[in-house]
Amino acid sequence: MSYSGTFIGVGDGIHDAQGDVYTIPLEDGSNVLRLENFESTNGPDLFVYLATDDRASEFINLGELKANKGNQNYEIPDDADLTKYDKVLIWCKAFGVLFGSAQLST
Repeated sequence: MSYSGTFIGVGDGIHDAQGDVYTIPLEDGSNVLRLENFESTNGPDLFVYLATDDRASEFINLGELKANKGNQNYEIPDDADLTKYDKVLIWCKAFGVLFGSAQLST
């Protein structure tokens, strides 16, 4: 099953993320999270999380943000339940600050 969403920035004029996000099922049964037309403001220690909410109360760390601009892919762990972890966050790990989130839906 494929999911998609659109990033919404925090709206504070400092932290922002925009673009589209998709899950892509691969032939081997694994899934990839794809950021397209992505752009975020610069920040230290930015990571991509699959999360249950915008506060990163429960999350799966998909890794460091590869770039602040452009298309990029992240491997989704096989055991990730996208009905539970249905938000994609751009999260500053050092300061615990949200830059933007996307709600995943089918």
